[in-house]
Amino acid sequence: MKNILAEIVAHKQIEVAARKQLRSVAELEQAPMFSRETLSLSGFLRQPGKTGIIAEFKRRSPSKGLINGNVTVQQVTTAYTRYGASGLSVLTDEKFFGGTTDDLLQARSYNQIPILRKDFVVDEYQILEAKAIGADVILLIAECLTADEVKHLSTFAANIGLEVLLEVHSESQLEKVSDHVHLVGVNNRDLTTFQVDFNRSCELAPKIPADKVKVAESGINDPANIVTLYKAGFEGFLIGEHFMRQEDPARAFENFVQELERLKLAQQ
Repeated sequence: MKNILAEIVAHKQIEVAARKQLRSVAELEQAPMFSRETLSLSGFLRQPGKTGIIAEFKRRSPSKGLINGNVTVQQVTTAYTRYGASGLSVLTDEKFFGGTTDDLLQARSYNQIPILRKDFVVDEYQILEAKAIGADVILLIAECLTADEVKHLSTFAANIGLEVLLEVHSESQLEKVSDHVHLVGVNNRDLTTFQVDFNRSCELAPKIPADKVKVAESGINDPANIVTLYKAGFEGFLIGEHFMRQEDPARAFENFVQELERLKLAQQ
């Protein structure tokens, strides 16, 4: 199977170069959102009474094709917030995921919880852009960055007030965790094949540095999964396709949270 991640990153390099020609760094720094005080996703995930869920807005993916083309950013993200999401994740990659930076701008205008810019960051420019469109957190993917690149990009992000979620898929990638990484996400989906192994999170959880917020990603489609992952030490749970592939993602999220609360009570 072709390496989808390598294809995405190669295209991203070209895309970023083009975006730099359209909007200068000075313009990004003058954007109204650039000077706003950011929200802490790590802080929100640790708030009592919240679900710990980072709920995602995603229209399509390379592995599944079109997931949902019938709902709006406002409909979905405001429902996520209303029913207790601790954070939002918004895909801004257009070619492979059907997202845009405008999707995140809209989500920011309607919601007052932390927002993760979900994209393939390979350049400082994208971090400045994330700040300019109202993101609070950026994603760095260990699979496609060296340890030095993670260190450099995470430091750059922290210096402008953004948190960093470093996504890993194997134990060896944990060596790339640096001081300015705030959250470590274990992606249960192999980004080179897009196969999902839910046990990946539980295997890596004890090996994540204790001072980092642990986030489980992908393959979470049942509230019982969250109960299991919480016991393994995770505080955040990034869920995208499970809600978005429903006809009514807002209702799906509400029902999921109600069942999660029921399970939590049963555990007490």
